[in-house]
This record gives sequence, structure tokens and C-alpha cells, in this order.
Amino acid sequence: MDSKGYTQDGTVNLCGRPVLSDKTGKWKACAFLVAYEAFERMAFYGIASNLVVYLTTQLHEDTVSSVRNVNNWSGAVWITPILGAYIADSYLGRFWTFAISSLIYVIGMILLTMAVSVKMLKPSCENGVCSKATTTQIAFFYTSLYIIGIGAGGTKPNISTFGADQFDDLNPHEKKLKASFFNWWMFSAFTGALFATLGLVYIQENLGWGLGYGIPTVGLIFSLIIFYVGTPLYRHKVRRTRKPARDLLRVVVTALANARLDPPTHPSELHELDQEYYITTRKRRVHHTPVFRSDSL
Repeated sequence: MDSKGYTQDGTVNLCGRPVLSDKTGKWKACAFLVAYEAFERMAFYGIASNLVVYLTTQLHEDTVSSVRNVNNWSGAVWITPILGAYIADSYLGRFWTFAISSLIYVIGMILLTMAVSVKMLKPSCENGVCSKATTTQIAFFYTSLYIIGIGAGGTKPNISTFGADQFDDLNPHEKKLKASFFNWWMFSAFTGALFATLGLVYIQENLGWGLGYGIPTVGLIFSLIIFYVGTPLYRHKVRRTRKPARDLLRVVVTALANARLDPPTHPSELHELDQEYYITTRKRRVHHTPVFRSDSL
């Protein structure tokens, strides 16, 4: 396939056809993904950094309850990626899991912006005295938050790995570019978080919560449009197993069964299958490393 200009790792386009190396992937595709990450981090930290303040000053919750609710939401945001990764690996693939989840994320952001902007969806204040939030207002606000959590579950584990899929590991030049991609990936993530904690927090407390949540919402919508524009350039890994959870369990079982065996003297003997098998199936061969040997620690 390489002689015809196709990628060597067997990646395909959205229709399942082999893709040309010079017309897809690499930075021409990852630029769209890096832009999304910056806006997504800005949106997430724009909420998380100042959420306790909103709950105590706007919804008039006591400090203990507000901190507990923020912790519960943060825990949900960081645990749902386990489910998102499983759905991507077992059923939908990274692209479609991310595409659907990012829409859910945007819907949650729009609802949250409405919750802090629309008069009937937030507590009313008269003569400097604010009433406590009604059950409906609280339910609408937290529903918006947890919709964002569901969306984050599908985007967090898939967007960075989908970006890594845009580089051919069997191509030495592209393999070097992948390391550069992760550097810029982290840079964009921290840039978004920095703007959120420095800029959005100030806007929320001094110019209005609606504007403070509205800016990252608009940015997230814009970045999602950018992501869809790049669809023809994306490479997609062919899913070679239907039950990754079973394969993961087999690794643990095999590792326990072989725990007392002496390792071979030469690293090439560690592989059950020969090199020809990996070339034919285009599966990645895990290379030997002495880093985790007990005698090297």
C-alpha cells in the first residue's frame, strides 16, 4: 500500500476506504483537534473554577452543600470517560463517539448559559434581597451540569487518541510528528485553562455570569464547526476487536499465569508471533523495555 501512496498502518476514511498519506492526517487534520481542545478546556475550567461561588452567591446554597455538589459533579466528569472509552472501542469508534458526545456537551453548555441568564431560571432579587432558588431552577441548573458531564465522558478519552491516529506509526517521519502533536496538545489545553481561570472568572464576577458562560459556549460551538470541517482529512483506525474488555481481562489472567516463569534471554523471544504476522495484520507490536524490571528500580 505504501508504494501507491497509502498509509502503512491501514487507516481508512469515514467510508472505510484506504487513505492517501499526503492528503490526510498529520497536522493538516490535527490543527482542527487542537483548536477544539483549547475551547473545551476553557469551557470546563470556566465552570469548575468558580462553580462554588455561583452556588453560594446566586443559588444561595450553604458552603458545605455547594462544595459537596461541586465534588460530585467533578467526580462524574472524570469517571464518565471510562464509559465513553468503552463505547468507542466496542461500538461506535472514536470519531462517532466524539462527534455525538461533543454535541451533548454543547447542548449542556447552552442550557447552563440559559440557567444563569434567563430571569425565570434563576433566583429573583428585589431591593438587594434575593430569594432562594426554586426546585425547578435548581433541577434545571444541575441537569445542565450533568449533561455536560455526559458529553465530557465521550470527548475526553477520544479526542487526544483520535489525534494520535492521524500519524502513521510505521512512517518514521510521522512518528516524530506525533510527539510534537502531544506537546502542542498540552499547550492548547493549558492555554484554555489559563484563560478560563484568569479571564472568565473575572468576567463572571464583574460583568455577569451569562457573559462568563456565554463566551466559552460560543467558542465551543465555533470549535465544533471547525472539527466537522476537517472531516475529509481525518484518518480512522480499523477496529480489530469487538470486545476490548475481554482482551484486557485476558492480559491480566495471562500475566498472573506467567508470573513465575523466567523471561527469555533475548527480547525477540518475548513475542508469541513472528514479525511477518504483524506486518500482514498491521497490528502494533509492543516493543520490549527494561524500565519496569524489578532489578532496574
